[in-house]
Amino acid sequence: MIRAMQDRVPQLVTTIAGLREAVAAARRAGQRIGLVPTMGALHEGHLSLVRAAKRECPCAVVSIYVNPSQFGPKEDLAAYPRTLDADLAALSACRPDWVFAPSNQEMYGRDHATWVEVGSVAQPLEGVFRPGHFRGVTTVVLKLLNLVQPDAAYFGQKDFQQACVVGRMVADLNVPVTIRVGPTVREPDGLAMSSRNRYLSPAARQRAVVLWKSLQLARRLVEQGERRAETILAGMRELVATAEDVQIDYVALADPQTLQPVEAVSRPTLAALAVRIEGTRLIDNCLLEP
Repeated sequence: MIRAMQDRVPQLVTTIAGLREAVAAARRAGQRIGLVPTMGALHEGHLSLVRAAKRECPCAVVSIYVNPSQFGPKEDLAAYPRTLDADLAALSACRPDWVFAPSNQEMYGRDHATWVEVGSVAQPLEGVFRPGHFRGVTTVVLKLLNLVQPDAAYFGQKDFQQACVVGRMVADLNVPVTIRVGPTVREPDGLAMSSRNRYLSPAARQRAVVLWKSLQLARRLVEQGERRAETILAGMRELVATAEDVQIDYVALADPQTLQPVEAVSRPTLAALAVRIEGTRLIDNCLLEP
């Protein structure tokens, strides 16, 4: 089904047949197509990716789908915000051509039994604390890439490991698409924009800035000449621990290509962390330049 929005742009598509029909017409006209995969509850970070897609591609597709296969059994699938009407209103200013918002039945059908698993780059960091997460991500992303067949797909740096995993999948499976990674968009106080920020109480929201502060600390230490990963990580952990009701999943310095831990910041290095504040799990990262 395709339903036109109030201004006729973009169009809401809820079926695979409708999506294929829409993008086929654009492809016959020789137009480049960009894809922005999302789970909805859109914020400025998502919208910046949509605008990037529209700058580079005459046609842009935004998917809004809360993918159940990337949630663990004790994660927030049921509670994850579903705000389709608000998302469509927010997207109207960015003017993507289509918004694809399928049902679970449309995406997975009956007796779905095929999964995509990426190797080493999916195993550390999020792979340790969210087993099976990237299997769900890569499976749904590959399905979307097959459905849309875009020239480029757009992801955010906040989900740095996800972009690495998708890039590895695309390279290994020879998927003819360019992966674009847009910069993390932050609130004025530095907190990375995230759909899960809305879970935070006002007090927890204030404490959540500690993630960004710890990344800033890592940058300052490197700028001051510190190269030992152990020292930088200790400082980051100590700063995060000053916030009340905080649980650290990981604080890491890693090679940005392999995501394997480093002992020294001798070249560009990923600083990444995952922290739970009042039970809400937040992630953030930045690149350190020695």
